[in-house]
Amino acid sequence: MGIYNAEISAGALMLPESRRIAKLRMGNPTEVDWTEALRGENVLQKKTPATARRQARLIRNRLETLDQEGWQLIAEGDKEMATQLLLAASIRHSRLLGDFLHDVYAQHLRRLEHSLSPRSWEAFITECAHRDPAVAGWADSTKRKLFQVIVRILAEAGYLDSTRKMNLTPPMLHPSVVTYLKRLGDMQTLASMEQAR
Repeated sequence: MGIYNAEISAGALMLPESRRIAKLRMGNPTEVDWTEALRGENVLQKKTPATARRQARLIRNRLETLDQEGWQLIAEGDKEMATQLLLAASIRHSRLLGDFLHDVYAQHLRRLEHSLSPRSWEAFITECAHRDPAVAGWADSTKRKLFQVIVRILAEAGYLDSTRKMNLTPPMLHPSVVTYLKRLGDMQTLASMEQAR
């Protein structure tokens, strides 16, 4: 299996949906429970079952990188903390996102650049293809979609002012997020999130 995958293209942080899935996950649901929640109750409130399944799978895979405490903080914590924890889960789930924060976002800050540009994405994705040859086989539309989703994630997490201007606005990390990641022993994700400020 390669270093990178394009699964992140299924959606950005999806805070309201992630809160619902985290709450569901805390109850240790069976596969029957999952199916009933997604199809029967339409817990994600999506128009099509295919969209609900795809987004639920992405959210579930992200949440699986955390533990019960993380799910509870996402389900019940304030918006800032829950959003930052979802970013941490997304980084833990997607090496592409983590590497983008480390290789592009943090470098822009160090060079005192004020905003991201699509050109920086093109250079980054070319570098990723050197690390993982499978990336070269991704369709151009997939690469564009991945950039859009990563920009949306960073805007939702407060690292960019908007998806349009893409000005860098690194936030201070919520103390509970820092404590939680340290308890997990995940200094790499913490460094990715902190070096971007």
